[in-house]
Amino acid sequence: MFKIWNNSPSPWKTLVSREQIVHYLETVQDAIVMLLCIGLFSIMLIRMGELFFSLMHPLQFQTVTSDILFLLILVELFRLLIIYLQERRISVGVAVEVSIVSALREVILRGVVEIPRDQLWAICGFLTVLGGLLIIRALQARIFKPIEYSENHPLL
Repeated sequence: MFKIWNNSPSPWKTLVSREQIVHYLETVQDAIVMLLCIGLFSIMLIRMGELFFSLMHPLQFQTVTSDILFLLILVELFRLLIIYLQERRISVGVAVEVSIVSALREVILRGVVEIPRDQLWAICGFLTVLGGLLIIRALQARIFKPIEYSENHPLL
């Protein structure tokens, strides 16, 4: 009447295991991150060349400062991708630092006087929250030991 479940491995399970699928997906993800690194590096080189040539003309403080901060943002994003490739995790501290520099770049680019009061209060709140995240992360790093991941003893 009832068919008893057979515990023999199915052809699908013998062809591809879960670990192999995860390994292939991680490899594809690493390739995507490496392409992003190459793209960011090439954009940094192009922007540095443009910045160098813009310094030959009369200086415009806002433009030069904005370009330098943009390069710093690209450097931090590149560092974030490198940390991901090395440790397979996103560094929250670096991501928060990138967000802070990005917000400050926009303020410098537009000028504090030209920004409406409501947007200025919103930016101040945003920077306060990001600063709080950095402080909490620093305190958390002191309290808790960093979790070490090894291939022999997985976390899960």
